[in-house]
Amino acid sequence: MEKEMFKIEPFPQYQSGLPNALFPALDIPTMIENLKHERTWEKGELSSIILLKSPGMKIMLTVLHEGTEVMSFQANDSATFQVIEGKLMVHIKKESFPLNKGELLTLDEKIKYSFDSVEETAFLLTLVS
Repeated sequence: MEKEMFKIEPFPQYQSGLPNALFPALDIPTMIENLKHERTWEKGELSSIILLKSPGMKIMLTVLHEGTEVMSFQANDSATFQVIEGKLMVHIKKESFPLNKGELLTLDEKIKYSFDSVEETAFLLTLVS
């Protein structure tokens, strides 16, 4: 009789009433390295990939070169920034919020913001409507 070595359980049902779902684990460090080999990255631009897209949520992994600026962005959705590597500065009105590796910032919907990278940075951007 073979012994079961790995058992993958579905995520529990969420409060929103979504059915149980099984999501594959994502190897974020490998994905970051792959993004750094994309043509856009090699041309000095940011590189990004959508990890999850559903009717109410989008999760994107983005890598930025040091000094990359993304100006005047406003989403109708709430947003979270989670820094995986590096340092990100998020600017809202006249305030700036530094985010270091492992830190998370949440924004309510319809807030105009911009951001830039103080050093080479990888982060997750989650938009929820």
